[in-house]
Amino acid sequence: MHPLRHTLHNELHARPSLYFSEPAHVFHLAILGSDRERQALLDSFYNEPVAEETPQGIIQLDGHWLKWERHAEFFTLTYVMTTTEQNPHWIALPEALAAKISPYTQLLINRVQIVARNKHAWNGDHSEYGFKDPCGSSIGGGDAAVWSDFRLGECGENRFLFINHHLNAYRQGRMIRRLLEIETYRMMASLSLPAAKQLSSQLNAFDRTLVDLSERNAARNSRNAKELLTEIAALSAKVVSLSAKHRHRFSATQAYAQLVFERLAELRENHAGDCQRLGIFIERRFKPTVRYCAVTEQRLDVQAKSVANLGELLQARVQVEMEEQNAEILKSLNARADAQIKIQRAVEGLSIIAITYYVLSLFKLLYSGVHMLGMELSPRSAVIAMTPVAIFILVQILIRIRAAKQH
Repeated sequence: MHPLRHTLHNELHARPSLYFSEPAHVFHLAILGSDRERQALLDSFYNEPVAEETPQGIIQLDGHWLKWERHAEFFTLTYVMTTTEQNPHWIALPEALAAKISPYTQLLINRVQIVARNKHAWNGDHSEYGFKDPCGSSIGGGDAAVWSDFRLGECGENRFLFINHHLNAYRQGRMIRRLLEIETYRMMASLSLPAAKQLSSQLNAFDRTLVDLSERNAARNSRNAKELLTEIAALSAKVVSLSAKHRHRFSATQAYAQLVFERLAELRENHAGDCQRLGIFIERRFKPTVRYCAVTEQRLDVQAKSVANLGELLQARVQVEMEEQNAEILKSLNARADAQIKIQRAVEGLSIIAITYYVLSLFKLLYSGVHMLGMELSPRSAVIAMTPVAIFILVQILIRIRAAKQH
């Protein structure tokens, strides 16, 4: 059996929902922060440290079920308080849970309260729950209904009213889990919106700089290639730095947004009275955020490619100019080489003349010395005797000059 057989198979049973019957109050909290902060919060619910590889757990807190889950970037707590009362009042976060999360209030990215009621306990009046112009949907093929006005209370809590028509405890738990995931993933996806707005102004400035650099690069009389290349490299470094800094956040936005839309589809919504459907409300107001972040990411990628292309064009232009300069230099070197060859030939000729002169002078001195010794030798005989020797000497000198030139 493969060592990962059981681990991978049991992923099918990971992250189960809490199953309960109405009436109930469901509190859901999503907390950001470092791994150390999230681990400290989790350990506060137990008498001993929890293993870091444990993804989720269900415990009892003050007599009610509490489920916690680790996620890549956040930590969630879902607390279910079942009750026997069907009153339409929202309640404050239970003291037992509020005390645990009070040190981490600034890290709360999402806080939701869902009031789950039976259809017989609701008369159809939204005002009883404090909703103003709420959205509502019949979900699960008409087996339940949900309403919310998506307005945050003073404590930053978003509220939903869940009316159960025909769901059992298992289906109700899964349906409410989908609603909670929609809100949590929607908030996580929106985390990149402030960064995208900030990036837009920076990208506008980068666009203007890129246009200026492109025009300067296209100028035929441009001679400041080194300065231009330095500016392009500086712009490229800024764009690449921003891309590396925000790539993860934008990718996470796309992943979370996809989960939101998938969970909305799983609700199987229909109209509930004259209210706008929850899914329509969320999509119309959430999709622009996702698209804005996606467009900003796309602008950043396109700008990085444009700067890189401009750098390549400039390098190609510089390379062509260098090749032209090298060609001119080669032509100049060829002309100089031709001149040097001509000079060398002239020098060789002069050298041969000078050597011939010195050889003949030497032979003349030798002829005079022979006469002084009393030997009779006619000039004609001397010329005949010395000519082969002089020619042999000159030939040897020419051979040595040619050999030296070849080396």
